[in-house]
Amino acid sequence: MTTDGQRSLAQRLTGIDEIECVTPDLNGVPRGKVMTAEGFLEGRRLQMARGVLLQCIMGGYPPARFYGSDDGDLALTADPRQIHRLPWSRQPRALAICDADELSGESSSLSTRGQLKAVIARYAARGLAPVVATELEFFVFAPNPDPTQAFLPPVGLDGRREDGHSAFSISSNNGLRPFFSEVYECMAALGLPRDTFMHEMGVSQFEINLLHGDPLLLADQTFLFKHLLKEVALKHGLTVVCMAKPLANTPGSSMHIHQSVVRTEGGRNVFSDADGEPTAMFRHFIGGQQACLADFTALFAPNVNSYQRLCHPFASPNNACWSHDNRAAGLRIPASSPVARRVENRLPGADANPYLAIAASLAAGLHGIEHELEPTPAVQGEFEVPEALSLPCTLHAALERLKRSPLARELFGNLFIEGYIASKSMELTSFLGEITPWERRVLGAQA
Repeated sequence: MTTDGQRSLAQRLTGIDEIECVTPDLNGVPRGKVMTAEGFLEGRRLQMARGVLLQCIMGGYPPARFYGSDDGDLALTADPRQIHRLPWSRQPRALAICDADELSGESSSLSTRGQLKAVIARYAARGLAPVVATELEFFVFAPNPDPTQAFLPPVGLDGRREDGHSAFSISSNNGLRPFFSEVYECMAALGLPRDTFMHEMGVSQFEINLLHGDPLLLADQTFLFKHLLKEVALKHGLTVVCMAKPLANTPGSSMHIHQSVVRTEGGRNVFSDADGEPTAMFRHFIGGQQACLADFTALFAPNVNSYQRLCHPFASPNNACWSHDNRAAGLRIPASSPVARRVENRLPGADANPYLAIAASLAAGLHGIEHELEPTPAVQGEFEVPEALSLPCTLHAALERLKRSPLARELFGNLFIEGYIASKSMELTSFLGEITPWERRVLGAQA
């Protein structure tokens, strides 16, 4: 950083005592350390054990062989564009999104932020730049101190809880206006531009659309927004849940990824030709997505609960079909002008790591461009999913598919894929070690 940059940063951090230096782990959870502002501004190196990047969702770690037998350190290197004062914190505090780098300087292959940067670099080598936007769905619930009980929406201004008839409503009866007002204020303070916001189909479910842009920036913004949601909710006595399927018989929460590709020089969308017609590169991008989605399902749907959303779909298609403006297809081409022609990947859930989901989706599209893969014919209306385009429907099946995928290892590296499978296998084993209320209620009486 230049002297002027250091001076500007010091001014921005005036009055700040501590900096939360975080990087996304495998699940997209912020992990890191809190550093003094003095040490941060001096450029003191901050180190963290490699294994933290493979921490599973319950808090444990796979065997050390999956991240280096000595579990040595990585360096947390702050991105100067992603250093923010935390607007929700009563104590003056800041947050810095960091890269997780090897001590020798190169990006760690275990870093999902690093994986995304590597995919973007592969596009750049071809004179291309991907453009993405994310749509994130989430639920706002009352506090849930007993996890054996179902989530409940907050009590509304009329003294009742929402019952599921408020989709696309703009009413203030849910009593959440103060919460969302602070969410918007915090987004503005963090420089997170929002496009549209709506009440989604589920009970107390909402969706926000972030403006399209550079993939790394959008991943950072989605990462920050999820963190912001949970922190602001705590201040308002609420619980924000980004599970893929927190309620039975209710739509799940997705993180749809809209993708286009432009020329580095001139910024022209390569999915449309001079006459506004779809190009061969557009077809090849779709062909790559279709070729890779089954292998990469575990990266888009990373948890046991993810498959509750995909296997009980409310506009959550578990297929690699593509279609023009059909929400039953896993790959949807939204109605748009030629300059905005894009491919929407509808597979990822809100529980997905945004860095990894975007990296996997863009890597799939680039694979199609590099190998000139042709897609299947587009589907329209009601359609049957061919077996070749169906996707794994359990975490176990998805991990087995990922384990057998030479393409995943080629694109993300053997160390990352092995570590991912090891961490997720621990989570699956932990889940299978518990007996659910359904089993006690149904099988306990009949079996």
